Amino acid sequence: MQESFSRYELESTLLQIAGNYSWTWDLLARKLFNRIPSMNGDAGLHPAERIKLLSEETWASLLTDPDFSDLARRAHSRIPMPVPLTKESTVAYFSPEFGVSEMLPQYSGGLGVLAGDHLKAASDLRMPMLAVGLFYRDGFFVQALEDGEQRERYVTNNPRFLALEATPARVELQLAERCVTARVWKADVGSTQLYLLDTDLEVNDERGRRVSDRLYAGDREHRIRQELLMGVGGIRALRQLGFEPAKFHLNEGHAGFLALELIADEMEKGFSLEEAVWAVRGRVVFTTHTPVPAGIDRFSPELMHKYLGVWAERYGVDMAELLQLGILPGSDDHFNMAAFCVRIAGRSNGVSRLHGEVSRVMFHDVPGGPNITSVTNGVHARTWVHPTLQETFEEAIGPAWHGADAEEWKSVDQISDTNIRSIFQTGRRELIELANRQIGEETGLKPDILTVGFARRFATYKRADLVLADLDRVLEILNNEERPVQFVFAGKAHPADEPGKAVMRRVIAFASDPASRGRFVFIPGYNMAVARTMYAGCDVWLNNPIRPREACGTSGEKAALNGGLNFSILDGWWDECFDGENGWAIPSSASEDPATRDREEAAYLYDILATEIIPLYYGDGSERPSSQWLDKVRHNWRTLGPFVTAARMVAEYGERIYQVAPNA
Repeated sequence: MQESFSRYELESTLLQIAGNYSWTWDLLARKLFNRIPSMNGDAGLHPAERIKLLSEETWASLLTDPDFSDLARRAHSRIPMPVPLTKESTVAYFSPEFGVSEMLPQYSGGLGVLAGDHLKAASDLRMPMLAVGLFYRDGFFVQALEDGEQRERYVTNNPRFLALEATPARVELQLAERCVTARVWKADVGSTQLYLLDTDLEVNDERGRRVSDRLYAGDREHRIRQELLMGVGGIRALRQLGFEPAKFHLNEGHAGFLALELIADEMEKGFSLEEAVWAVRGRVVFTTHTPVPAGIDRFSPELMHKYLGVWAERYGVDMAELLQLGILPGSDDHFNMAAFCVRIAGRSNGVSRLHGEVSRVMFHDVPGGPNITSVTNGVHARTWVHPTLQETFEEAIGPAWHGADAEEWKSVDQISDTNIRSIFQTGRRELIELANRQIGEETGLKPDILTVGFARRFATYKRADLVLADLDRVLEILNNEERPVQFVFAGKAHPADEPGKAVMRRVIAFASDPASRGRFVFIPGYNMAVARTMYAGCDVWLNNPIRPREACGTSGEKAALNGGLNFSILDGWWDECFDGENGWAIPSSASEDPATRDREEAAYLYDILATEIIPLYYGDGSERPSSQWLDKVRHNWRTLGPFVTAARMVAEYGERIYQVAPNA
């Protein structure tokens, strides 16, 4: 029998668990923290802070609970150990945002969540990786609704309340007329170390302190300052901390300026700019997530001269020659960050097979563009799958279900209808509770009704309002008492995206209309926690972008792992994964007229919903969902489970893209 913890030992153990973000995906750690009472009614407080605020009465209770002590010991033993980071094997992953957890609000949406999942999977695979980004004091906005409109609220983040550790690194960077200093914070994401640069220091003037203030905010000049800090400052931070990575992975082009620091190293050896570019290509890989030119960061020649003129002068580079590296042929004279990254990267990839094809066309006149390949995105299964379903997968597939192969996933056939229905009922109940809590009143959502979910960024090409194209058809579906359907929507629009906000207003207005009978709901306050609950609580996951503008669309992958069946335009990952039986495909219109296209694709949506999806869900009416529906769910798991995980994705990056020397 193990000795009891002392107060100091238990507190130290709990703080060590909370100090590594692996607690966000380790079931034992999550169970452990769920047994600690929330302080001051604030369940959103980081576990490290909740632990520090526990009352003496609570400590007395925990110290006399042998089950809690045993759980704490086991959770502590599962904290991932660091991976050796050698010059031959280490990959440095740069991204403007990281969606590690809603507790670390340094992300806006899909790009950041993908980055967070990448780090977690790298930890699971023991891949030698570290990551670099910015620490945004105000993060991204918190969403609220007021009079049917999105309202943005910013909350100042204190890194010390987010289990971030201060490092000794101090980075200095010349940004036009001023020198800016940044400190560096570290977050442990399993065995992966995430470093975040922060300019909110007294040594900086007010403008300097604001460089890392908010994610995706400010004008073009603010953006170029942030991207220079992330790229050039990021490399300098790693070097101060003693790291010299073998590869630099650019998750989108925002950190592309890091190549200037690598190029400068080569030019100091006497190489020309062209020779230096070729010398660094073998160390840089680039992942593009943007299938449309309008989504790429571009900077005017004036801004480039202002911020990079000194660099060019120092190394004797003609500014016109430097600017040419970022020109997208057939476009204007602005410096295109994606075109620059394609030029300087040894390997570039899109994030789905279809997106790879689109990217090769987009960058066909850029050196390296015709060679763009693809690695289809995946999601970190243990982050996104409901805990109860995870336990079921462990029993059926094995403890390593989240990285299982196709043969192992066939074991889901042994999961009974009764078990699946019970898991789905739990997910639906939690979704309804969340909706009521977020909206502040009882909704009309019911636990035994076919539920269609839609949650993502409210960009116009994603067409969140397509389902409302024919209100008579929508109301016919909602008002069917024998086979009812309910819709649950969530998502954010960028504060400056007025067309996206207009789409959101239409969705919210219909959700507020008495005609929807509470069966069409918009949940405000969208974040990772809301998304997780929706994936586990919806039967069908709707995705209807304008093809081929969805680079990947990983929300559907998360829904699929939770047993939700995808109902989607054949775009992104669904284009290569739909087999005719593991969900439904919405046909794309052949019309080039946008209004005709939307009208035709909405009609396809209604028809498939009415003639295939609803009848299959209700079957003969004896069980909800029907046994035939659950057979389709199992087929969904068998065919998609091995492919849609971040474990597959990161392993593929390691084998095909990074190709670095493995650790001995």
